[in-house]
Amino acid sequence: MSAQTQGDAPLQLSGWRHVYSGKVRDLYEPDLAHYGGVHPLGDVVLVVASDRVSAYDAVLSPGIPDKGTVLTQLSLWWFEQLTDIVGNHVVSTEASAMPGDGLVPDAVAGRAMVCRRLEMFPVECVVRGYLTGSGLVEYRQSRSVCEVPLPEGLVDGSRLPEPIFTPATKAEVGEHDENVSFEVVASTIGLEDATRLRDLTLAVYARAESIARERGIILADTKLEFGVDPATGEIILGDEVLTPDSSRFWAADRWVPGQAQPSFDKQPIRDWLVSAESGWDKDSDTPPPALSDEVVEATRERYLDAYRRLTGAEL
Repeated sequence: MSAQTQGDAPLQLSGWRHVYSGKVRDLYEPDLAHYGGVHPLGDVVLVVASDRVSAYDAVLSPGIPDKGTVLTQLSLWWFEQLTDIVGNHVVSTEASAMPGDGLVPDAVAGRAMVCRRLEMFPVECVVRGYLTGSGLVEYRQSRSVCEVPLPEGLVDGSRLPEPIFTPATKAEVGEHDENVSFEVVASTIGLEDATRLRDLTLAVYARAESIARERGIILADTKLEFGVDPATGEIILGDEVLTPDSSRFWAADRWVPGQAQPSFDKQPIRDWLVSAESGWDKDSDTPPPALSDEVVEATRERYLDAYRRLTGAEL
């Protein structure tokens, strides 16, 4: 079970200085004084996946045991499946053996990565192979998603004629990402980079969708983040990739278009929060209640099951 859960402050890690916390991840920079002015692995950061969990734009309590480890280990597994398509930001996941080696501290081993520092693109690269979520809302209004026209007659869970690139602007913690058109992305970062991000996103989805389908899982959609390695100018994958937090995974044998599909993620939390049992109104200003033990365990099992089915291994 992971040591850090939602209620904990970011850990103090020898040789590293905490600089930022998102909904799930904590980011650290090297304490260069600890390394004599230069980190042994170059210009790197330490990315730690906590056990925090969010829903309806709120970070919840308690966290989900082992979630941070699942997110990290599954991302690493997917990075390996994609190396011939696109590089990634991982430099090392090796646990520190001695003070000053700059590797992953023991306190976060298994759920942290030493990564290249990237110049991140200010866009969420979303690809959809199926219609659901915010894409479904847009489709019902305009028969399109991010200005990509779609045929009549699609319903919640419909497979699209072909995967579509539907980018979004990045939002601050507690805010919604905003779906935008490819043209908006091109005007923001330039046509050449926008085209490259679109092509890479679609290529990653094609590979991952095929792998998941072989394992009885539908990859409905996913969100990727890319950045430029300042040392090489190369566009590479950053953040997490193809985890239950960044993707919708559905069991292929339970896929029924026309209704909401059960997913391998925090659906038990969403269902409980909007149930009478929780006593919470998601449209109110009242903070959400603490999660029940049953909901925490059900959610933990969803994450472990996704890892198990995709990788064929136990965590």
